[in-house]
This record gives sequence, structure tokens and C-alpha cells, in this order.
Amino acid sequence: MQQSVLVVVVTDTAQCAGHARCSAVAPEIFELDDNGFNVDAVRQISAAQSVSAQRAARACPERAIAVHVPAAGKQEI
Repeated sequence: MQQSVLVVVVTDTAQCAGHARCSAVAPEIFELDDNGFNVDAVRQISAAQSVSAQRAARACPERAIAVHVPAAGKQEI
């Protein structure tokens, strides 16, 4: 059985200023409240979504998003 690699996306909710650029780039990953702030501080996504998450992190003017991709051979379940 093949294990899927999970990528962890962490949003520093104290740094988030509600620009909503992350959701504009990757709406399938980032859920925002009515004011444009991230709802989840930590979320796990599939490896296939990691490129979108990294683009969203780069789009954040506050640099409030970090994307943690597990090292090769150290897959998380």
C-alpha cells in the first residue's frame, strides 16, 4: 500500500492582515472568514497541492504562511 505524502501549511494568524491573496491564488486550500482572515492556523494538504500552497505563501504580503514539505524518504501519514 502506498502512503500519501501530506504537506503541512501553517498560517501565523497574528500576522495575517486579511488581504485574502492566499485564497485568491489557492481557494481550494485556504478558507477565509467574512473579514478575509484565515480560518485554520494549521492544515494538511496533499503533495499535489503543495505548488499552489507555495504560490499562495509567496503572494502573502505579511509572509504569514509557511509550507512544510516532508523530506524525501520521510513521508508522513
